[in-house]
Amino acid sequence: MEIFQTLFKGLTDMVPTGITLVGFMVVLLAVRYLLRRRYESSLGYRFKLQMTTLVLSFVGLLAVIIALPISETTTGQLLSLLGLLLSAAIALSATTFVGNVMAGLMQRAVRSFRPGDFIRVGDHFGRVTEQGLFHVEIQTEDRDLTTMPNLYLVTNPVKVIRSSGTLITAEVSLGYDVPHGRVEKLLLEAAGDAALEEPFVHIMELGDFSITYRVAGLLTEVKSLLSTRSRLRQMVLDRLHGGGVEIVSPSFMNQRVLAQDRLFIPEREVISEAKPVASKLPEAVVFDKAEEAESLSKLQLRHEQIGKDLAEAKKLLDEATDEGERARIEKEIEGLIRRQERLVQYIEERQKEG
Repeated sequence: MEIFQTLFKGLTDMVPTGITLVGFMVVLLAVRYLLRRRYESSLGYRFKLQMTTLVLSFVGLLAVIIALPISETTTGQLLSLLGLLLSAAIALSATTFVGNVMAGLMQRAVRSFRPGDFIRVGDHFGRVTEQGLFHVEIQTEDRDLTTMPNLYLVTNPVKVIRSSGTLITAEVSLGYDVPHGRVEKLLLEAAGDAALEEPFVHIMELGDFSITYRVAGLLTEVKSLLSTRSRLRQMVLDRLHGGGVEIVSPSFMNQRVLAQDRLFIPEREVISEAKPVASKLPEAVVFDKAEEAESLSKLQLRHEQIGKDLAEAKKLLDEATDEGERARIEKEIEGLIRRQERLVQYIEERQKEG
């Protein structure tokens, strides 16, 4: 009989703990269900779910320990032990587990990229498919999925292709016997055939056996990045071959019988057609964000200068005694106020566009 009484008393003492455990599981499942219904189709759902589960699990563990049918001294010892284990875990895994968590939180705060963006980290290139608490997943050019720890992304430079557009480039090496003006014309035509905007050509290197040309253009539809890159190279081949320009290896040897006084300088070629030129300088295309930031900064400086001129004009108005002079200053103040209002409106529009 005493055994049943002891067993019944033990089960009775465990009821609060059981209720706490069941309540915690119900709360956890309910929160996960609500998060799934509200955020499953939104960006960052997995991150929110992982973070919420981690916090609730820790709170639930504390609640279960407090609800255990043990003395306050034992409860304090268990909480102290839990604190020691947590401290040891943080100390031992600071460079991995906790480091990835902190790196994930930092990336969420910075928001340098989001799912769907093209990124390059070291030798890895692809589109972001998932941002989690511990890792970032990208889909590569081979359609494979690559998982990278958040700590790796924080400790390495991340190149993000802007959704507003990126430069597509192709390089080709040609001999010194081909006039560079002719090559530039053909390469610009190839960039136009590849549907690139603002095309330009740079001479990258004057080698011992060949000249390295680089053609580039702005692609605004970044989702077609890979196909456009391939198409640009295809158009370069077609245009150069169609223009009678040989593309051969520098080690290619072709013996030709030439006159003894023959100089290897291409004849100057007169191009009858108007050479297509970019509507903007290459630097304006490459550094467009920097240009926008610089122009916005100049507008803000102009706004500050108008404010100073307005304050000075109001000061002169208070000191003026002649009616004609006061009328002139009041008219000048009205003009400054109108300019200031237009400038404020323009700055706000530029900031919204940015």
